[in-house]
Amino acid sequence: MPEVLIILGSKSDAEIGQKALDLLKRFGIEAKMLVASAHRTPDRVRELVCQSKAEVFIAIAGLSAALPGAVASFTSRPVIGVPVSGKLGLDAILSIVQMPPGIPVACVGLDRGDNAALLAISILSLSDKQLAQKLAAYRQEMADKVENDSNEVQA
Repeated sequence: MPEVLIILGSKSDAEIGQKALDLLKRFGIEAKMLVASAHRTPDRVRELVCQSKAEVFIAIAGLSAALPGAVASFTSRPVIGVPVSGKLGLDAILSIVQMPPGIPVACVGLDRGDNAALLAISILSLSDKQLAQKLAAYRQEMADKVENDSNEVQA
């Protein structure tokens, strides 16, 4: 079973979900990506969440972005919401950030499936020392890139 389940509100969100999926696979984390709508297929959302063995959920949605909250309503496991940019952008962000008390959802930036994956990895690394080491190495890799970029700019 997947350690992380990525649920897209619609197929059009697949590119953002793929960013998360690619990064999770790079870290050796089992992940699965599916489509289910909080408004059009609420029973499917409930079934996916309740039957899943995932330790963390990533819910990607635009417009009213109810999907992350719907997922969180069916589980006490961590849910990370990824708002999808649209005409306004704020509608999706506010729908995820402004969850009512008692049903928390973490929120990353617009279209940041990669950051959602990294947050999921951070959560999973709390109980997995090897994963924590991989995450530390990844962060060092990012720091090294910045140093290299700085050296190139100076040259």
